[in-house]
Amino acid sequence: MKPSQKQRGTAKTIKPINLALQGGGAHGAFAWGVMDKLIEDGRLMIDGISGTSAGSMNAVVYAYGRTVGGSDGAREALEKFWKAVSDSGQRYSLVKQMFQNPFSMGAKNIFSSSAASPSFEAMKFLTDSFSPYQLNPTNWNPLLDLLNQQVDFDRLNQCRETKLFLSATNVRSGKVRVFNTREITAATVMASSCLPQLFQAVEIDGEHYWDGGYMGNPSLFPLFYNTTVGDVLIVHINPIERDNLPKTSTEIYDRVNEVTFNSSLIKELRSVAFVQKLLDEGWLKDEYRDQLMYVRIHSLRADKALADLSAASKFFSEWDFLTMLRDRGRDYAQQWLDENVASVGVRSTVDLRREFLNSGSEQAPYQPVNPVPPVKRKKNTAATTKPEAKMGTSIRPTAKSTSKKQQRS
Repeated sequence: MKPSQKQRGTAKTIKPINLALQGGGAHGAFAWGVMDKLIEDGRLMIDGISGTSAGSMNAVVYAYGRTVGGSDGAREALEKFWKAVSDSGQRYSLVKQMFQNPFSMGAKNIFSSSAASPSFEAMKFLTDSFSPYQLNPTNWNPLLDLLNQQVDFDRLNQCRETKLFLSATNVRSGKVRVFNTREITAATVMASSCLPQLFQAVEIDGEHYWDGGYMGNPSLFPLFYNTTVGDVLIVHINPIERDNLPKTSTEIYDRVNEVTFNSSLIKELRSVAFVQKLLDEGWLKDEYRDQLMYVRIHSLRADKALADLSAASKFFSEWDFLTMLRDRGRDYAQQWLDENVASVGVRSTVDLRREFLNSGSEQAPYQPVNPVPPVKRKKNTAATTKPEAKMGTSIRPTAKSTSKKQQRS
């Protein structure tokens, strides 16, 4: 049943927003659910999307579906894509061949962050011992064919409704490469999703690429420089915080996976927080203030939503599992909308300073990098030499003499 006009919103209530979609394999179905609820609700209009890995796939499928069928077309395209992922996984997934279906077998904790899986450990051992060039010399990847079946990339390149930015990691330079709407092909999506332990690097225009999560998961800066929308909603896939100390090898592996694929995003959020501080506290001259966009950050965290799932479950494609993640995403999106939609276009709903600028170093007292050198003593001037100089000590700025601007920094 199509949503009512009230659900869709009206021209006066629809607000533009950008999405930043993290990668995380099958856990990307959680973001599918978030997007599905945002579209159904209708109070927000997605202007631009920055995505990585599974986030790139969600972004591309959404944009194509919206281009050919509007909002309803976007929802249908996302569901069709994830169903195709599930069907493909049943036939080709190495992990599927190793795992039994936890829902049909009753072992529902097999993918929990504390559960050890001999099958997954065996797969890790295999991929740690042999490169994808050895295990898969023909470089066959069923996702490539699936993408070409689901998306007409020539038509997507002409998309005007949604601005797309997909991140991949340049293997040679170690820098992030962002592909925009006109550049996107099935190969660029695969580059954004290329885990080097599992797949051969994707070559595009003579350069080779790995998963974008290492350098931008996802990249936020393209949304600041290439759109006029000041609100960004980050849909997290990898939990940032966990209360329990990981002790087993499985728990340690999972936590390292989460920390690794959150690091680039956290660093970029620190930069955003610093620019906000410059603008809030008037550190910039008036002639430069208008050259910076004040970005309002919103966040739909996965710390609780996906805390019970291990890294192993990122490779699971059972349809019951994917729809469970979708439903979780819809529930969390509804809660976020109820609590925060009124703030879109008005204020950030994430305190970036408290979350990302409170590591400890920001609270340390100011220490000058180049202290004032010692005063040189002159001969026969003992009577006029200051005690400090007489003793041969350096004269340094004290806390009282430090400027207010220095203290703030």
